[in-house]
Amino acid sequence: MDLVNPREMLIEARRGGYAVGAFNIHNLETLQAVAEAAAEAAAPVILQATPGTVKYVGADYLVAMARVAARRSGVPVALHLDHATDIDLIGACLEAGFTSVMFDGSTLPLEENIARTRQVAAMARVRGAAVEAELGRLGGREDDLFVDEATVNYTDPEEAELFAGATGIDSLAVAIGTAHGVYRGEPHLDFDRLKTIAARLNLPLVLHGASGLPDAHVTRCIALGICKVNIATELKLALAASLRATLAARPEETDPRHYFTPARRAVKEVALGKMRLFGAAGRARGN
Repeated sequence: MDLVNPREMLIEARRGGYAVGAFNIHNLETLQAVAEAAAEAAAPVILQATPGTVKYVGADYLVAMARVAARRSGVPVALHLDHATDIDLIGACLEAGFTSVMFDGSTLPLEENIARTRQVAAMARVRGAAVEAELGRLGGREDDLFVDEATVNYTDPEEAELFAGATGIDSLAVAIGTAHGVYRGEPHLDFDRLKTIAARLNLPLVLHGASGLPDAHVTRCIALGICKVNIATELKLALAASLRATLAARPEETDPRHYFTPARRAVKEVALGKMRLFGAAGRARGN
């Protein structure tokens, strides 16, 4: 099958009480690892690329690789642009064949965030793609975006309801205490806030900054309405650790196939574990 718009898979996930894993990929090996995990788990999956990855790899390369992965995996696969602020880049990714995009206007005043998000939603509808937006601000670092703790801002449930109705988005990323990157201690999530937002919005909700969260926190968020969970840092850590170990053990090795094969396997194992944790394993049987 070809790449799919993730809207229906997220609606089905919310209906079924599980979450679809959305995994940030950076090259052929990480994309293969996530796609192979999805095939083995029989799980729908979202491949994500940040603006930095798009600039590094190329939107056309990413689409071509993702389409091969979708055909080979036999499960629903979406390709998503994560945390984009440049509307021209969003347009280029939609034209290249991305099936989902995120406009991150979380640093903007509410009215401007609404206006720009509505613009992106109109662009995406023409291409048959989905749109994710963010309300509130997560801390930490994602790609070239850094938010310090002083400017973290939790999602307001009333604003979220207004925002969703005014923009026509397909999913909303909420700020409830998670952060991008590596946690220095156990995060304290505002589960009551999430429960209130989920009650107000008949819309798929997205959890960013899930790498390193305790499993119990993740499953509780899913039970409260999260149906897309983003994983980036844990995949990068697994890849880097494997590469370092292989090259330290065999410093004479020069063949990328020999050191990327175990690294790809390490990334796949992380992705596979997350798909099972999210309850997505087995949900794609029959596709």
